[in-house]
Amino acid sequence: MTDQFIKNDSTQDESINIKNVFNDLIEDIKEETQSPELNFIFDIPVSLSVELGRTTIPIKNLLKLTQGSVIELDGIVGQPLGILINDRLIANGEVFVVNNKYSIRLTEIISPTSRIQKLNR
Repeated sequence: MTDQFIKNDSTQDESINIKNVFNDLIEDIKEETQSPELNFIFDIPVSLSVELGRTTIPIKNLLKLTQGSVIELDGIVGQPLGILINDRLIANGEVFVVNNKYSIRLTEIISPTSRIQKLNR
């Protein structure tokens, strides 16, 4: 990837701020719900993944893959990456680096209405 798509933010303050944003969001949600019956939901783990792109290949080509093989994906350089929770697209974002670790900056949150409409297709 080029410097255009990876931003080197090695300051610890940035990662602390990101954590604070999530903590503030969680606190806001807890305050809005104020329902003891829903508190257990906050501890349910979910799987977050980031998708660069996809492709389909025949099994015969899959069996020919070796170390060093290159698989071309349909994702385009510069295109936002898909952020999935439990294999459902919930946002788009861009890659950058914090403390020498890959991170994702959310650039677009998919509206709940759009997510529900995609489920009905």
